[in-house]
Amino acid sequence: FAPVARIETIRLLLALAATNGWEIHHLDVKTAFLNGDLNEDVYVTQPEGFVEKGKEDHVYKLSKALYGLRQAPRAWNIKLDRVLKEMEFTKCTKEPAVYQKKQKGELLIIAIYVDDLFVTGTSLNVIKQFKDDMSRRFEMSDLGKLTYYLGIEVTQGADGIHIKQEGYAQGILVKTKMESCNYTHVLMHTSLKVSKAEEEPEIDATSYRSIIGCLRYLLHTRPNLAFSVGVLSRYMQSPRESHGEAVKHLIRYIKGTTEYGLFFKRDGTTEITGYSDSSHNIDVDDGRSTTGFMFYLGTSPITWTSCKQPTVALSSCEAEFMAATEAAKQAIWLKELMVEIMNKEDKKVVLKIDNKSAIALTKNPVFHGRSKHILSKYHFIRECVEFDFIEVKHVPGVEQKADILTKPLARIKFEAMRKFIGVQKINIPKIQVGIK
Repeated sequence: FAPVARIETIRLLLALAATNGWEIHHLDVKTAFLNGDLNEDVYVTQPEGFVEKGKEDHVYKLSKALYGLRQAPRAWNIKLDRVLKEMEFTKCTKEPAVYQKKQKGELLIIAIYVDDLFVTGTSLNVIKQFKDDMSRRFEMSDLGKLTYYLGIEVTQGADGIHIKQEGYAQGILVKTKMESCNYTHVLMHTSLKVSKAEEEPEIDATSYRSIIGCLRYLLHTRPNLAFSVGVLSRYMQSPRESHGEAVKHLIRYIKGTTEYGLFFKRDGTTEITGYSDSSHNIDVDDGRSTTGFMFYLGTSPITWTSCKQPTVALSSCEAEFMAATEAAKQAIWLKELMVEIMNKEDKKVVLKIDNKSAIALTKNPVFHGRSKHILSKYHFIRECVEFDFIEVKHVPGVEQKADILTKPLARIKFEAMRKFIGVQKINIPKIQVGIK
């Protein structure tokens, strides 16, 4: 129940601050959970070593929340929400951990991650005023301009904001004892067919899951890894030798690209553009396709997904149509979140697809023989197009940025696409991050 902002929301706010030239500051609430007020009676036993003589059978009744209580995160959430609303902030309905306040033409935006406050706004005066107001209510640590957040290294400059996870990537190499390995240039060979491989010997599942968990967190600034990590995530229940070898190959690629990350450019653009793609019948085990979509705020990548489709597609057109529907759901959320944060009228989100048949299917309100079997939930995109929530456009295959999220690419094409989607080498000071 702790208030936690989604990582894609954090990237959206980073891109928004970068494109407008806003500064981002970082605050931390000391012993946050101890500020929570309890609404029910909670009793705890006397702590060991501090039992009062003659009253060994007595217990304490809590008047405030305590670390370790199940109610503590919820109590802190309620307390912080009440304080921010007293300060005339408005909670976003599409992202409950984000608050915004518009006063005298100035905008202030707050994102909450338990007790970490991510603060940005149109001027330093409103940020400073907020810090002063919060310091009067809670014991705070003012960490100044944001440089490190949730394992992400942030550099704010006049031209924009750079983010990367170099320290975290180095931690993965140390954890897997591969810090001295030779690096490779591709994540996954195009000829590799990953399957359940039930005839192969099993490997240690706990270790495999731990490494996959670390790699999934690395995706926050590395969209080019999404497809490979997504494929290997499917075999955590019973990992085999071939899966372990594929993970090692992936870590060898990370070894040579630890300094890579994203750059959010200062260009004043706030238009959201999406790219949707799919690869048909790529899964060896069940023949399902892979969905990939990516959204940009101006030129800044803010959210991406690579996942296996839940149903079998009978054609590439069908697979693209189903992928476009998933992308449309994300587009609607981003559009409405932007409206809430910026207090501006909403604009249509442009969704770019490289399959003309799928585009025709999104615009055709008639059910015919070729589409009558598609589950009704996938026709959601038709309503989005009909009501002008999103606009579907065609994009040539060579300009389809979501292509890297749907299948393994050969080295030259992979490196060109990596640069095309915005992943680049970031030269900023290193921050070492340990991984447990």
